[in-house]
Amino acid sequence: MILQGTLVNIVAVLIGSTIGMVVGSRLPQRVVKSVFQAIGLFTIVIGIVMALKGSEMLVIVFSLIIGTIIGELLRIDESTERMSAKIKRILKVGNPHFSEGLITSFLLFCMGAMTILGAIDEGLGNGSEILFTKSMMDGFSSMALASVMGVGVTFSIVPMLIYQGGITLLAYWLGDFMAQQIISELTAVGGILLIGLGINILEIKQLKIMNMLPALLLVILFTWIKISYFPN
Repeated sequence: MILQGTLVNIVAVLIGSTIGMVVGSRLPQRVVKSVFQAIGLFTIVIGIVMALKGSEMLVIVFSLIIGTIIGELLRIDESTERMSAKIKRILKVGNPHFSEGLITSFLLFCMGAMTILGAIDEGLGNGSEILFTKSMMDGFSSMALASVMGVGVTFSIVPMLIYQGGITLLAYWLGDFMAQQIISELTAVGGILLIGLGINILEIKQLKIMNMLPALLLVILFTWIKISYFPN
């Protein structure tokens, strides 16, 4: 089954986030606040580790700058907030961290090298072992995230299916199309965005991370151009 790994990953997040929400609803508010701060610190640390995997600094910075300009012009942040508010009204969700939980979970679950390598491996017919291992990790992570961020973590399965499943299908149709260098630079940009999310979670300053998301597409394009036309 071509998307077996991604589907198992989705089930793991669903189970983990459901358990997390049940546990979180029973915790005192002061405990929830402390756990929220711990997740913020963890997010920053993970972001730093991922960011350090990049080596093409100019590619990374231009991707972030141009991606942010595109995001601001498209007002992705405002559109996402409106959509988030609409979903919350429909589902009668009172958690104020819905969109934060969704985007934090998506970046944590999908921006690492394990996601890309696992999805490509599955698409090439080499098995789903990497994604199965990732599923176990994401299940426990979603449990912790959902305990304080709520149902937004559960909804991260939608972009996960599109992104991770999309990579698997592309690998199935096109072969091993993603060079290791592209994976490294994409991971680095994802890490930088995670650092920004950690800053938001800790309420140090509110950054419009959603408007920076186009950088994730641009870094793939720019890195491909770099290794295709300007090799070292």
